[in-house]
Amino acid sequence: MTTGDNAKKAVAEALNGVLADSFALYLKTKNFHWHVSGPHFRDYHLMFDDHAAQILATTDLIAERVRKNGHRTLTSIGDIARRQSVSDNDDTKVAAADMLEELRSDNLKLLAKLRETKELAEEAGDNATDGLLDDWTDQAEERTWFLLEIAQKD
Repeated sequence: MTTGDNAKKAVAEALNGVLADSFALYLKTKNFHWHVSGPHFRDYHLMFDDHAAQILATTDLIAERVRKNGHRTLTSIGDIARRQSVSDNDDTKVAAADMLEELRSDNLKLLAKLRETKELAEEAGDNATDGLLDDWTDQAEERTWFLLEIAQKD
């Protein structure tokens, strides 16, 4: 177990990356919620909204973990843009199947970042962050699973 300021700083930096990706994924999910069309409109529209609400609900908790550990968190859209690894999609004419795949891929990126952050929290002895990361990982795994299953061909 690594303790001390460097370990806590590494956790805070990783959480800020998770937070940036969460905001980017939230906005992309809302974009797809607003612009989805096709024969499965209602199902996808509602699912995207549920996913977006779940993602947004984690953002305050993530930022508060950073602050509780004595560090600063994100301050602006520009700060998010500098830290995010989830790419933006400004297209309003994305095919529904492509939306499903893109969101699945982005949730997988977030999952990887959550797992990396969990390792850092464990090394730092940050049990509170460690436990919260389990919940957020489970949520991202469920979103990924839903996006995979709904995209399956009959």
